[in-house]
Amino acid sequence: MIRHSTWTESDSVWIVRAGTGALVTNVSDLVGSVAPSGLSYVFSSIPLACASGYIPMPLPGAKGGTFRYSCPGQWAVGSVAQFAERFWSARRTLRIDRFDISAGRRLLGGMNTDYDTLISLVKEANTLSSVESLLDWDSETYMPERGLVARAEQLSLMAALSHQKRTDPRIGELLGKVEAVIGHGGQGRPPHSTEQSHHLTSNVQIRPAQLSGLTCAANVREIRRGYDRAVKIPEDLIRKIAKASTLAKDAWGKARADNDYAAFAPHLSMLLDLKRKVADCIGYKGEPYDALLDEFEPGMTAAEVGRVFDSLRGPLSEFVKRLANAPRQPDASILHRHFPRAAQEKFGKRMAEVIGFDFKAGRLDVSKHPFCSGTSPGDVRLTTRYYEDFFSPSVFGVLHEAGHGLYEQGLPAEHLFTPMCQATSLGIHESQSRMWENFVGRSRAFWERFFGEAQGAFPAALGDVSLDAFVGAINTVQPSLIRVEADEVTYNLHIILRFELERQLISGTLTVKDVPAAWNAKMTELLGVTPATDREGCLQDIHWSMGAFGYFPTYALGNLYAAQFFAAAGKAIPDLQGCIRRGEFLPLLTWLRENIHRHGQMHRAPDLVLRVTGAPLSIEPFLAYVKGKFGPIYGLVN
Repeated sequence: MIRHSTWTESDSVWIVRAGTGALVTNVSDLVGSVAPSGLSYVFSSIPLACASGYIPMPLPGAKGGTFRYSCPGQWAVGSVAQFAERFWSARRTLRIDRFDISAGRRLLGGMNTDYDTLISLVKEANTLSSVESLLDWDSETYMPERGLVARAEQLSLMAALSHQKRTDPRIGELLGKVEAVIGHGGQGRPPHSTEQSHHLTSNVQIRPAQLSGLTCAANVREIRRGYDRAVKIPEDLIRKIAKASTLAKDAWGKARADNDYAAFAPHLSMLLDLKRKVADCIGYKGEPYDALLDEFEPGMTAAEVGRVFDSLRGPLSEFVKRLANAPRQPDASILHRHFPRAAQEKFGKRMAEVIGFDFKAGRLDVSKHPFCSGTSPGDVRLTTRYYEDFFSPSVFGVLHEAGHGLYEQGLPAEHLFTPMCQATSLGIHESQSRMWENFVGRSRAFWERFFGEAQGAFPAALGDVSLDAFVGAINTVQPSLIRVEADEVTYNLHIILRFELERQLISGTLTVKDVPAAWNAKMTELLGVTPATDREGCLQDIHWSMGAFGYFPTYALGNLYAAQFFAAAGKAIPDLQGCIRRGEFLPLLTWLRENIHRHGQMHRAPDLVLRVTGAPLSIEPFLAYVKGKFGPIYGLVN
């Protein structure tokens, strides 16, 4: 049980009670799990030996020997992180009978007020951002065409107001005060480390209600990260980006429809210039792209992404060649029959509902490019697009965006407008959409349950199609031009193409006017197909018109995360395929909610993957998944 210890200006005291119990090898994480709230704590059983610099002092009358760990004066109040690091560095082992974290009162009375004020200011900034998000969603769905100019001004103002709130000097002052208590030292991370933290979850069960200390630490860490980035960017630059991107998205939509890259090029040039300025303001150790990538996947660098993609490129390309020469080839033409839009709308909504998306807390609309947006777990907006001559875009697009939506609806609403009610990263977010779209939605087990409904919804198109033919068609592996319609095997090659071009655009080694030629050359190199028009080439995605440079790599990272998460879910839910076959998705959704959604930004992506799967990010689970799935479909023996 947690106890209040004695804190003075000259020392900090921890009380440790002896006993026997479960082995916990990660003392740093165990200490850190309580310390962020300023709580003192009691553990059960610790070896007599202790870290250098700490003196064990027996307390009279304590059964089994109780030790008080006193720190010299230099380890004053707020030095819990240093204590943890010192203890861990000595590689001590802690055995515990029971480890309960209660939401006890924080020490140093001022912290309650400072932390609460900090959270209040951050909530104001994030509330403004949610209004900005609604304005942006409306501009993509229902805004009249002539509203564009006014909307650009509205979004520019909202972005500036939000930026003012995020860079309020009071946030910096309060962060300093709170960090002095919880021991962050402004380093932007909680006391526990990624490399060590996974030991805790395998030995100690911590109930959600007991996480007040961890919540505080995560909020402060992420607020510090956001504040340090925001204060480096001038408000005028924020305004310019918001206005430029609003105009660029409209220009992109028209240029795409007209196959007119030249009309979009000036907007792309402007956004690239603005984003380079952002990178310069934020700073970077490696290359400018790192500063932009970090916005979407905190801590990740272009060099790291490059290494992952380089290791993935060869095996995928080789597997694509094997499938192209395989003895069995699915017929994808059955997906290009007539599928009435009204039936697609009804069937797509049905698919979102069956996997768990709550339409009382969300909606589904139409946009030029599918996306998931919203303001809170109670208001999540999905969009899709419909082609009456192609089954896949709307149905699998809805499953994809609903996967994003399930994550948003599963975030802890009690922490609304704080980091704890926000996704870990876009890579983790993408893992949820790709999992529901592909690992579930394109599986044979899924369609064993729902193919009959699909035939009922589209009798003329699918009435004469067998289940085997349909499953083969939706899993056809064939190099293609459009990313959002790409199969699971070639999809990552589309992302590698965009990552490499983005990196060159930001560095200036690729000019805007040369983008179409460079795009076509990369498509030919990686996928063996060449776009006939820019509409099906460099104009196909909305992201560059949004100024979202650094976003694309998260799609491929999401595929890799999804494979690891799905494999872990399969171990935790032995009959997972049977559940999918029966249309029972609550077990998987519950597992995702417990292990990923409810944690918000408690853990950074590498730490979360390690905790949930027991291993760091790897390409191997994904390669094993695609080979295990597509080999049988294509008649490959091994």
